[in-house]
Amino acid sequence: MKHEKNCIFCQIVKGEIPSYKLYENKNFLAFLDIKPVADGHLLIIPKEHIVWMYESSDEIISDIFKLTKKMMITLKESLKCDYIIETVAGNEIPHFHIHLIPRYFDDNLAEFPRKEYQSGQEKELIQKITSKL
Repeated sequence: MKHEKNCIFCQIVKGEIPSYKLYENKNFLAFLDIKPVADGHLLIIPKEHIVWMYESSDEIISDIFKLTKKMMITLKESLKCDYIIETVAGNEIPHFHIHLIPRYFDDNLAEFPRKEYQSGQEKELIQKITSKL
């Protein structure tokens, strides 16, 4: 299994840095985020060092999302939250990871920033993106 020496998530996988593990199997690790947005905010990572999701095998992607669903159900039932936000990230720590954030309808947590497209920008984006499909 490939690891990166300076990757904090690889160090967590190898036990060099402590974490609050919730789930572990041979390919994945789920643990509490050390700077949570909400109580129960957790991360799911592949144990192998993969920077971006699109660099993963189809099997890893399929399996991590099955685990994500399992962990979402577990969070919802155990914390009695109203819903779970899930995000796939990778820019703050260069190791593919999924955030699961328990949410409540009245928690007043900020959402992602929003913007409006400028006139005609939607058509340009659709053309640009669909040309690569």
